[in-house]
Amino acid sequence: MSNVIDESGLLAISTRLQRLSDQLRKDGLKIYESYGILFEPKWFPVIYTLHKKPVLSVVEIANEIGYTHPSTISLLKELEKKRLIKSKKDKTDERKRLLYLSPDGRILVEKMLPIWALMVKALEQLTNTTNNLMKAIDEVEHQMKLQGFFQRATLIKEHKGINS
Repeated sequence: MSNVIDESGLLAISTRLQRLSDQLRKDGLKIYESYGILFEPKWFPVIYTLHKKPVLSVVEIANEIGYTHPSTISLLKELEKKRLIKSKKDKTDERKRLLYLSPDGRILVEKMLPIWALMVKALEQLTNTTNNLMKAIDEVEHQMKLQGFFQRATLIKEHKGINS
């Protein structure tokens, strides 16, 4: 059944992507819970990144996950409070904090590896469509790096004289 947002096309792309993201997160949480694992999907980018790259600075983590520095700091504080990650001062630069998975974090990752494999299979089924969502996301992210939404709108306004 269609609604106004669905019918608005590209104008609602952000809303629709948010809606899709929310549903994936809710279902991801259900999957974790079905295995008896208390894990918030919002923790995934940091936990997975530290699983793949065992010791990183705050700035390096922010760059890896594509979040702002303040958003990354907030997430890291939450994960430290949950005792899933730990930090230590960099020996070469006392101002820099290096983060890594705690023993509890490493145990959690080991439990989640088969769950992540299951999730990949389910997500492959979901995204294996004519227009392959992941390829489309990659393409749009590339276009955004070349020139963002705001910059494009500004140029269109200047060239076509569209009133604000």
